[in-house]
Amino acid sequence: MIKKYLFGMLLCALTSCQTQTVESIDANNELDYCTAQVNKALDALNMPDSAYDYTMEPRNILEGETTWKCRKASEQEWCSGFWPGILWMDYAYTKDDRIRKAAEGYTEALVFLEKQPAYDHDLGFLVINSFLKGYEQTQNETYKRIALACADTLATLYNNKVGTILSWPRHVKDYGGHNTIMDNMMNLELLYWAANEVKSDKVKSEKLFNIATKHAETTMKHHFRDDGGCYHVAVYDTLDGHFIKGVTHQGYADSSLWARGQSWAIYGYTMVYRYTKEQRFLDFAQKVTDLYLKRLQETSDDWVPLWDMDDPRGKDAPKDASAACVMASALLELQQYVNAEKGRYYREIAKNILRDLSSSKYQSRDKNVAFLMHSTGHHPAGSEIDASIIYADYYYIEALLRAR
Repeated sequence: MIKKYLFGMLLCALTSCQTQTVESIDANNELDYCTAQVNKALDALNMPDSAYDYTMEPRNILEGETTWKCRKASEQEWCSGFWPGILWMDYAYTKDDRIRKAAEGYTEALVFLEKQPAYDHDLGFLVINSFLKGYEQTQNETYKRIALACADTLATLYNNKVGTILSWPRHVKDYGGHNTIMDNMMNLELLYWAANEVKSDKVKSEKLFNIATKHAETTMKHHFRDDGGCYHVAVYDTLDGHFIKGVTHQGYADSSLWARGQSWAIYGYTMVYRYTKEQRFLDFAQKVTDLYLKRLQETSDDWVPLWDMDDPRGKDAPKDASAACVMASALLELQQYVNAEKGRYYREIAKNILRDLSSSKYQSRDKNVAFLMHSTGHHPAGSEIDASIIYADYYYIEALLRAR
């Protein structure tokens, strides 16, 4: 009874500021919009000889620009998997051969990852979003082989004494130890998927599964403050594995609530529960979700968060639509696992988020070829502030497909 009463109070607190009648989201209508934008982007990316340069992967569209600024996939570009992933998801919706051909081309531009040593944890983003999305649609055994090989590569970054994957090998000296960033939670999916695919090899399957689960467990223990807010970076002693400190890299301050980092945590622990079915992970996913929603209500005038919920400029600070996209997609999965009452609440919030993102305030429409505007990349570095960013579009279309 006490838990039910407290949860009722939480719902009242979270909905008091912005309660409105939830308009139904026409997912098909918004997916049609995404398809139109994808085709505009492919037209804009077309080379003079009518051949796409698949090695140049879209990354962002800055203010005043109309088409994607691209980066070379082979130059350790962590966002290179998002565009092929968008294409695979759009193909899942449209079954358009043009979209599939482009998805195949941009995915195949990443085959070099199969034989390359691990550069950093972003290998998960690169492979999950391209080869795994492609494998879902085509059952192409080459995609499966490459994804399995990359899972083995990602596992080489695991430090058994620490209990996490090393995120940035190149920054060990900068941080004074083994660094693990919150984004890394997203990449555990590659290990879990691979563990399921190689169940005939019990030793290998258990190794991959246990690495992912231990990483989630260690991160849950050290990467969060008591209220459920996360640090961007957790630093551990490289030799004996003890936790040293939690700091930020892309947030406002070490102790602030960086919106995208918190959304990574929500999505990540929801996914970990999907694979492990361990109640502790589901409970934790709800804890970090409820803090995000509480702070969102306190700091934002709609369902899209400020880039950091502790930015002292308050509502004058830039928004981060990418965090909202990750959150919407995560909530649409999380609502399936919780009790009916909370599930309805999470589902309503997800619809609110998608409704706001699908408005003229956030959709790019005729301004550029992306789906969305108003994302923030690396605010402390002054990079990609109030921009269209490829990973916002990725999680937006994923959320729409989940809503559908």
